[in-house]
Amino acid sequence: MTSALSPAAHRRAADGRAGRRPGHRGGRRRVAAWCAALAVTASAALAVGPLVPLAQAAPVVGSPTDPNLQFVGRWNTANPAAYVPGWAGAYLTTGFTGTTVKLRQRGTIDLYSSIDGGAFSLRSNVSGTVDLTPSALRPGDHTLTVSYRVVAGSYTGDAVFQGLVLDAGATTRALAARPRLVEFVGDSITVGQTSSQVALTSYPWLVGEQLGARHTQIAQGGACLRELTAAQSTRGVACVGLQRRFTRASATDTAPAWDFSRYTADAVVINLGTNDTSHGVTSADFLSGYTDLLRTVRTAYPRAAILALRTFSGRWATETRSAVAAVTAGGDRNAFFVDTTGWITSALLNDSVHPNDAGHRAVASLLAPIVAAHLPTASTPTPTPTVTPTPTPTPTVTPSTTPTPTPSVTPTTPTASPSRGCTAAYAVSSAWQGGFTANVTVTATSALTGWTVTLALPAGVAVTGVWGGTGTGTSGTVSVANAAWNGTLTAGAATSFGFQATTTGATGATVSCTPA
Repeated sequence: MTSALSPAAHRRAADGRAGRRPGHRGGRRRVAAWCAALAVTASAALAVGPLVPLAQAAPVVGSPTDPNLQFVGRWNTANPAAYVPGWAGAYLTTGFTGTTVKLRQRGTIDLYSSIDGGAFSLRSNVSGTVDLTPSALRPGDHTLTVSYRVVAGSYTGDAVFQGLVLDAGATTRALAARPRLVEFVGDSITVGQTSSQVALTSYPWLVGEQLGARHTQIAQGGACLRELTAAQSTRGVACVGLQRRFTRASATDTAPAWDFSRYTADAVVINLGTNDTSHGVTSADFLSGYTDLLRTVRTAYPRAAILALRTFSGRWATETRSAVAAVTAGGDRNAFFVDTTGWITSALLNDSVHPNDAGHRAVASLLAPIVAAHLPTASTPTPTPTVTPTPTPTPTVTPSTTPTPTPSVTPTTPTASPSRGCTAAYAVSSAWQGGFTANVTVTATSALTGWTVTLALPAGVAVTGVWGGTGTGTSGTVSVANAAWNGTLTAGAATSFGFQATTTGATGATVSCTPA
């Protein structure tokens, strides 16, 4: 044990021992005093904890603190035994081995799970140890995604994740990290309210998956831009305001401030204003509130592209555009107004406000290429905003007009073809009767200044839109060349593009990559 006595005390004790003969009562008294002092100091040290920290126990496999589990979105991780999602669309992913996986759930909740990229399964009113594999899987490596079900942006039930249970001897494994993250800010439309699987069938989730990016939904049903008390609202009803609550860990009144160092968004898509009109918000208040929100987002994410959507109903279009112009004039060259005129028709709505599944897919097909154009490539960081006027981005893809299909997700089967300087890997992102979307990842095996991917599509497949690249042809053999922003890649760097297609059934493709 190391003495905590002062140097002077040590000298006095040593002087006592050196100046007295062994057995002398004075020396014994000094030695006794020294020992007593040492004992008191040691006791005090033990009372506040060891001087050298003890080694921490390794995280339990499958526990919330397991580093192989990735939590996307705003999760409260204060309790290491129980993680809690805050906003809509939060999810967790991991790889695992073995033939079964179970989830430890504290209280009753509805949740969705997908294994190996397959369709999400809904489990309602479950609690305790929830079996996510009622039929055993093949032995080997698997992937898992779990998302709690939300209604109007709130988790219905006890959304508290307490860990996974695997087979004896099985383990988790970290999945390849998606390097980019897109944050979506909005109301019930952004939540995905009234769509078949809520967040999972909403345009934010679809865009994120199509672009191969992590995605978050900072959204609440009924939310306004402006925070309003019941007394301030002409309806006499309070309205949650994202202008103020964007910086919170959740939409609740008592939610703490969010720690923005936990993740960084590469792009932020804002779709707000649909509800403000009904509460009596004035044009001037909306404009000042939107301008303030844009500046708040910029403070949180200095390098992110900010895309302010015209609401699908057209409300506050002038004010939204003016707010973007105000921050642009103030020096922000990375904020944009996106004109959504014509994106949604009555046939794409479940009611007069909320898109149906086909409506969310139509929005995603138009929005994905705009978001992709503002995302950094794997090898090129996004520049810090500087002063220059900015153009208004406009969509370049027209949504297909097909009957509302029943959504489903087809398990992805990546295929890769080597070439002289790049490889291409193809995977289906989502599929429904009559159509699908797919993502193609291009990886440079040597430094590139451009690339072209050739897709051999099966009979019955017709491409209706491409994002993240320039397409030539719609059926049979289709080529997609890099966009202006994602053609230059260093060796080992990767980028991606996506497309939407109609089909009579087949969704596969053979792909190859050729350097420019």
